[in-house]
Amino acid sequence: MGVETDCMEETEEIQERYGLASERIRAMKEETAVSAPFYEYFQRTADFILEAQRLAEDVRQGRQKEMTLAELQAQNQRLYADVAGDAYEESFANPAFAVRMLGNEYGQMLSFLYTEIRGMTAWAAEQRYEDMTIASELFLEVYNAFEVEEIPSAKSLRQIIYWYISDYCEIFIPQRVREQLDPSLTFAKDIICGSDLSDPRYLYRFGEYITENELGTSRFLAELPQREIEAMASTFTEGYRIGFVNAGIDLSKKKTVNIRWSLGFERVVREAIAQFERMGLQSILYREARHSLNRRPQGNPGYGSTPPSKQFVFDHKEDSALWMDKNLVERRLSVLHGAYEQYKELAAVHAGPAVMEIFGEKPFLPENCKEALKLDEKQRELSVFYNSEAGQLVNRYIPGDERSFTIIAWPIPEIGENFREIFAETVKINNLDYHLYQGIQQKLIDALDQGEYVQILGAGSNRTDMRVQLWQPEDPEKETSFENCVADVNIPVGEVFTSPRLTGTNGTLHVSEVYLNDLKYLDLELTFRDGKIEDFSCRNFDDPEENRKFIKNNVLFNHDTLPLGEFAVGTNTTAYMMAKKYDIGSKLPILIAEKMGPHFAVGDTCYSWSEDSITYNPDGKKITAKDNECSLLRKTDISKAYFNCHTDITIPYDELDSITVVRPDGSRIPLIEKGRFVLPGTEELNRPFEKDADVG
Repeated sequence: MGVETDCMEETEEIQERYGLASERIRAMKEETAVSAPFYEYFQRTADFILEAQRLAEDVRQGRQKEMTLAELQAQNQRLYADVAGDAYEESFANPAFAVRMLGNEYGQMLSFLYTEIRGMTAWAAEQRYEDMTIASELFLEVYNAFEVEEIPSAKSLRQIIYWYISDYCEIFIPQRVREQLDPSLTFAKDIICGSDLSDPRYLYRFGEYITENELGTSRFLAELPQREIEAMASTFTEGYRIGFVNAGIDLSKKKTVNIRWSLGFERVVREAIAQFERMGLQSILYREARHSLNRRPQGNPGYGSTPPSKQFVFDHKEDSALWMDKNLVERRLSVLHGAYEQYKELAAVHAGPAVMEIFGEKPFLPENCKEALKLDEKQRELSVFYNSEAGQLVNRYIPGDERSFTIIAWPIPEIGENFREIFAETVKINNLDYHLYQGIQQKLIDALDQGEYVQILGAGSNRTDMRVQLWQPEDPEKETSFENCVADVNIPVGEVFTSPRLTGTNGTLHVSEVYLNDLKYLDLELTFRDGKIEDFSCRNFDDPEENRKFIKNNVLFNHDTLPLGEFAVGTNTTAYMMAKKYDIGSKLPILIAEKMGPHFAVGDTCYSWSEDSITYNPDGKKITAKDNECSLLRKTDISKAYFNCHTDITIPYDELDSITVVRPDGSRIPLIEKGRFVLPGTEELNRPFEKDADVG
């Protein structure tokens, strides 16, 4: 089924409304009824809408397929020029510029409006005329308010936006749920499986911003032999399958898998689609959400491309501040419940996501835009409430103990001149000897299972001094507290992890520089008392209070505190030395970085929503440490058990002094000293360090 029949479902009413809105916007280009400074805003926004409509018409008429690469690039540039690179500084998408030109309240609202309208590039590509029509009508309603009054009240504009969100959540939310569950929506799949992927023109059919990252990756993969593409895809899809086996979940009961990737990797995606089909799974491919109502500050899942401006994305993380209140939160939850009820049969056979991450982009240190919309304290509480309720609702229709996932990562050209070499080494890291690491990591687990707690100390200027309390196996012959992670759902290989006890877990976690959820933190420090964050700071901004707000928004996700959901010892020293060799440590994704030293995750445990599923390590021992004192609350009050976030923070080996297991009798088992593995049986993990010394 193609996009014309399944994504759009266009009616005569929509066609008529779209035509009327388009005609009105073309006419307003000739009008001067709106006075300065708002005149320029409406003119520039109308220009964008008309450009998006031209894209939609080019797609409808089949002209885009006939364009040259240069013509497609020029079209893509026209659609994204004002939010790309330095141009964002003087774009109405930039709240700071909009406020400077239009005033505080008007600037914030009209910047939100322009950002919402920018989703039209995606909707034009997918021929989703209903979405384009709704956005155009919202624009015209606001424009008409300025025609009726020279400057309408800010309250009246806010009401227009509020009722737009309220009225159309019955369309936007079910639409998003369907995108995530229905394999008959094949827009992206049709492009990938029906295009000549050696011709990069196919990239422009997605409607996303296309840079040298996407073009360079696509061209690079086009050069590789098919067997290498098949091997890359197999590492990914087999990891997914093995994840179900290891978790004791019957994959044969599932029918769909969601593939998430960044544009440029379509050749691997096409092979993954074929391999999943041989497992009996149809692939679902949906893009990152464009509507403010569906965007998630803690992550916007789906396929996408290099953002035209990461500051643009950051500045609009809390746009919901413009419309969020208790009534709308309750309405959203009601509509979400109705949507899952409507698509419950599709939800029941959905297996979970298979994710291809990328790394290599220039590190992003966000600027604090004081003009950007920010949730107030009441709205933060509502946001936490909504996420909790929505998480519980989704779990009822796609139970956590019946789904799994896998994640893998590859570099993109922006990583630098050594892209090809780094790509080759990353492929090797993703395929390290499973059995070798399994045996070494078992030595670590055998030692850790003897401990009452683990002490972790930083080296040099690193101020880490953590005591992590452990659950001890009741039957050490048959049970274990640590999982032996050997590259199934979490590629590459290289960690042992547990859900620690919170009571008795105390101390300071400090990292000089770390990237979490694509944001850079300088001197991040978290203090724990009984396993929960008691205090936090960083050095991103001059004002300590701004630093606290930054962490609370983007690490705690508006919770007052979070528990320590995971403690792990990373063992992938090969990945660590690759990062050192090419000086790319700051560009690695957490997926690889977490294997390069001990890491601590704040938020939910690794087993959230599936704590009662029985899983075993390769040695046959049952993993029993799946809960902490927070997740156990699911048995009495599920709203207090989960936080709907999980953020890994890694201490690199060169900032690490020691990791020591302390038994109940006070005796100690050193695992790492001076940043090197010292436990007997783990010496092999030091070889990459030695090779580097030999080269030096």
